[in-house]
Parts: sequence; C-alpha cells; structure tokens
Amino acid sequence: MTSRFRRLLLDTAPLRLDRDYRWLWSGQVVNGIGTQITRLALPYQVYTLTGSTLAIAALTAFQLVPLLVFALGAGSLADAVDRRRLLMATQSGLALCSLALLLLSLTGDPPLAALFAVAAVAAGLSAVDQPARGSSIPRLVPPVRLPAALALNQLNFQAGSIVGPAIAGVLLATVGLSGAYLVDVLTFVASLAALSVIRPLPPMAGARRPGLAAIREGLRFARRRPPIFGSFVIDLVAMIFAMPTALFPALALDVFRVGPTGLGLLASAPALGAFVAALLSGWLSRVVRVGLGVVSSVLVWAAAISAFGLATVVLGAAAFPIALATLAVAGAADMYSAVLRSTIMQLGTPDTLRGRVTSIHTLVVVSGPRVGDIQMSVVAAAVGPPLAVLAGGLACLVGIGLVVRALPGFVGHTLDRSTADAPGA
Repeated sequence: MTSRFRRLLLDTAPLRLDRDYRWLWSGQVVNGIGTQITRLALPYQVYTLTGSTLAIAALTAFQLVPLLVFALGAGSLADAVDRRRLLMATQSGLALCSLALLLLSLTGDPPLAALFAVAAVAAGLSAVDQPARGSSIPRLVPPVRLPAALALNQLNFQAGSIVGPAIAGVLLATVGLSGAYLVDVLTFVASLAALSVIRPLPPMAGARRPGLAAIREGLRFARRRPPIFGSFVIDLVAMIFAMPTALFPALALDVFRVGPTGLGLLASAPALGAFVAALLSGWLSRVVRVGLGVVSSVLVWAAAISAFGLATVVLGAAAFPIALATLAVAGAADMYSAVLRSTIMQLGTPDTLRGRVTSIHTLVVVSGPRVGDIQMSVVAAAVGPPLAVLAGGLACLVGIGLVVRALPGFVGHTLDRSTADAPGA
C-alpha cells in the first residue's frame, strides 16, 4: 500500500490513543443501529396505518416541535452540568420511549395519537442528548485529532444507517414491528454501559448558569462568526429542500414496488455512500479551505438528489438501481460536508460556549431534515413523490448559489492546521 493511499484512509488514532472517546464511540456503534431501526420502523408503521404521506408529515411535525423548544436550552444545560451524567439520563429516557413503542405495537392497531406522543418525547430527549454528546468530544480528544474523531463519528453513524435500515427491512418483513422495536430497546444496554466507564465531564471554570441569558450569549456568538453561521445556513438549505427520506415509504411501496426490503435499501443507500466516504476521509484533516470544501460537498449532494428525482420521473419503477446509486453519491457528499462543518464549529468555539453552539448545530442538523420531510411530503401530496424529489434538488442548487453570494466570509474561510497536539480539555 503506497504512502499516498494510506493518507486517504480513515485516521483511527482517536480510537487507539483516547480511551474515553473509544468507549463513547463503541457504545454508539451498537445503539446507533437500534436508533436507525426505529427511525425507519416508526414512519413505516404510520404509513401502513394511514396510507398517507401527510400522516408522515404530521409525525415529523410532532418530532420537530420538541426539538425547537428544547434544543437551545439543552445546550445551555450541557455547558453547566456534568455531560456524562446528562447523557446517562437522556439515554435512559430514550430507552423507555423505545419500550413504549414496543408495547404499543403489541396492541396491533395503536392510536396515532399515542405514537405521535412517544415520538415527541423521544425527540425532546434527543434535543438534549445530541448537544451534550457533541460538545463532549473535544474534551475527550486533543485538537489535532478532532477532525479524525469527527470522521470516526460519521463512520459510526453511517455504519448504523446502513446496517440499521437493512436489519429493519428484514425485521419488518419477518417478525414485524414488535421485533424491530425490541432490538432497539436492547441496544441501549451497550450505550449505558459505555457511558458508565468514562470519566466525569464536569463544566469548565467560568461556565454560566443555564437560562435565557446563556442561550442569548450562544446565539450571539454563532451569529457573529460568519464561518459558523454560514455552515448552519447552507446545511439548512440542503436539508429543507433536498432531503427525500420522508418519501421513501411511498417510493418503495407505490413507485418502485420493492416492498419493505426495498425500503430498507433506499434508506441504507445514502449511508453506504457516506460509509465508504468515511473510510477514505484521511485527507479531511489536511483541508485548509474548509468553507469552499463545504460548498463543494453540498453542491454534489444537490446534484445527486436532482439526478435521483429526474431518473424516477422519467423511468418510474425501472429507476430503482439509479436511485440507489445517486443516493449513495449524495450520502458521500453529505458525510464530507458534515465533518468539515463540525470542524469549523468545534475548533472555532471555546468550551464554555461549546454546548450552546453545539445545540444550535443540533437544531440545524435535526430540525432541518424534519422541515424537509414536511416540505417533501406536502409537495408530494400535490405533484407526486418523483416530481417532488426533482423539484427539491433543483431548489437546493438555487439556494446554494444564494448562500455563496450572501456569505463570502463563510465560503473563503480557512483553518490553521498548525495546531499543537495539546490535551483536549
């Protein structure tokens, strides 16, 4: 293997050198699979109960509201308390939500209101969990290994996004919804066990008490930093206009006619592309023009989603292999964008503000796709899923152009790669 090729491969140094990061990462390997199983099973359950993409839009709305309400306050909390203890509390709550979905599925015909209520509670807990988790990583690795750790996180997430939906498709086709939810419940054991053995992560000296003043401080910081603010805006553009996930059940069952197994393949395809991209992510630690790197990645994402929509409009069911290929390309582009955007945010934010800024990032990366789900579902109800995907991809390309024109400070942002290998405190 040549030296040049080795430099392209994923940098695994954080797993070898940083014990607590290794534990946090390992617990998420297992739990991430279960999370992805439920992420596919719940909208599938809603669609089979109603036959309506608007019902999926309603489910997404119930998940979005708690995110909007709790995310910013969660970041303030993550800056003021022990982040490990906070993660143990949120993971326990999420395990109970998955258990509730399991019990509801055993009734055979659960009321939509009950499913929506559990989904809302889980979304609220996730709004607290994600900023606490994301802001913990720079405390577990030194700055020089942070891009590698973020790439490993993406590998972890994407591996779960490949294996989880694929397992979900098999489970739904064989043992049904109850079996799928049961697997998710069991995976929380790994997450809680890993959290129990890492060191405490108490707040740093000078941390502010949680509250509205602390939240406003985090918002002002992010708004006044063009690289950070621009990374949030361009991700919102990509996710709101060109995120077709909510249409996968309708596309799989009614357009491609590939059933639950095909649905699992559709959901896994972006993650497969991202997984391969993560394996070849060693070069990301050497990127200097990170703003331009983000823009280029998002352009590839939008072009791939546009090609997915166009092929489906023109070819119908015969476009299924093309859909999988274009979704894989989109997933690879999104993975590179995610690592570069997270690097901009984490290296540009002091630890006393990192929980709050990470909570804004969480609000963007979680609520953006859900707004996109609603947008896609509503448009699909009017013009059909294939045309909705095509229109979304084209709208995303236009939006990227507007961001580039409006935020030159973001596009031209560069990073100083001479950071010393200092402790990640």
